[in-house]
Amino acid sequence: MSQRSAGTLALPWSTASPRTTKRVAMDHTLLIVTITLALVGLVMVFSASAVVAGNRFHDPGYFLKRQLAWLTVGFLLLHLASHIDYIWWKRLSIPLLGLMTVLLVMVLIPSIGVAAKGARRWLRLGPIAIQPAELAKLIAVIYLAAYLTKKEERITIFSSGLMPVLIVVGLLSGLVLLQPDLGTVVVVGSVACGMLFLGGARLIHLFSLVLVTLAAVAVLVWRSPYRLQRLMTFFDPGKDPTGAGFQVNQSFLAFGSGGPFGVGLGEGKQKLFFLPEAHTDFVLALVGEELGLVGTGAIILLFALFVVRGFQIAARARMPFGRYLGMGITLLIGIQALVNACVVTGLLPTKGLTLPFVSYGGSSLVISMVGVGILLNISRDRQAGREEAGYRGRSGRR
Repeated sequence: MSQRSAGTLALPWSTASPRTTKRVAMDHTLLIVTITLALVGLVMVFSASAVVAGNRFHDPGYFLKRQLAWLTVGFLLLHLASHIDYIWWKRLSIPLLGLMTVLLVMVLIPSIGVAAKGARRWLRLGPIAIQPAELAKLIAVIYLAAYLTKKEERITIFSSGLMPVLIVVGLLSGLVLLQPDLGTVVVVGSVACGMLFLGGARLIHLFSLVLVTLAAVAVLVWRSPYRLQRLMTFFDPGKDPTGAGFQVNQSFLAFGSGGPFGVGLGEGKQKLFFLPEAHTDFVLALVGEELGLVGTGAIILLFALFVVRGFQIAARARMPFGRYLGMGITLLIGIQALVNACVVTGLLPTKGLTLPFVSYGGSSLVISMVGVGILLNISRDRQAGREEAGYRGRSGRR
């Protein structure tokens, strides 16, 4: 068995040559930001859901207990992911993509997929339900990073460089869209465009892709009454304050009631059956009510710090795959947080997207934690990149 650097899991099937190297400490700032956001999420989920849980399940801590259980699983997987050499994600990108396609197809089968609130997005495994679309986001990033590493010099060529990856991402997005889940498709598409741009794709190609995507989204919105209604509500939230505009108007009231410092933790009124999904998609609105502008600003700053550190980690990676993977994970969490913040403040039409680490939701929380674990591994063990580069150099000399 090969000897890995301290802090990196020595996989039993590793074939790398033995080496001795100095341990590289992981990025503690990123870990502290993640833990802080997750703990704030626990507090806000309990505050937002206690009354609803007590009324519906006769247990005020119903959602808190589940969120705590998912958070425990998330931290365990974060720890494991931070000790697995990130190069293995490149080698597993195609098998993971195949597995993801199978899971997304299974969701659409009525006898297997679980439907709720007009959407079929879950698979039930015993007492728990998982949302494959959340996993699809991370796997799409892993695949894109591996693809960009392989096609780095040819990504400027549309037919042989850009088209194949667009077909794969389009297939995944199409399966997610059938659930339906337009919000996830928007996030995946935005992350894909960001990674392709950073990977060197031509601007004219990306600009054309954005135009085609916007046209497709317009058609989807036009042919879907509920999406069209959401769009009309976005342009004029006050037109139907008790109907289609109810949720966003209640969100406005929550933010407006909070003022600079909030009404106090646990003292919010909008969670008392006024603001729908106060513990999931609209948890930031409750933060604005109970912790005010200061609390909301602190959470936004934490996400900004997360993005900055994530890009710094990616920039320091010795291997191109590590750079692309780090940038992709950072974009994924940053863009989803930005979209969620824009939705709850009325800057974007309502979409069913959680706030990473903070909102209630097991699949989203666990996948986000795994992503952070991979980022931490990129920051703490960069020897795989040096090793593979050395191996390629030796191969080239032969």
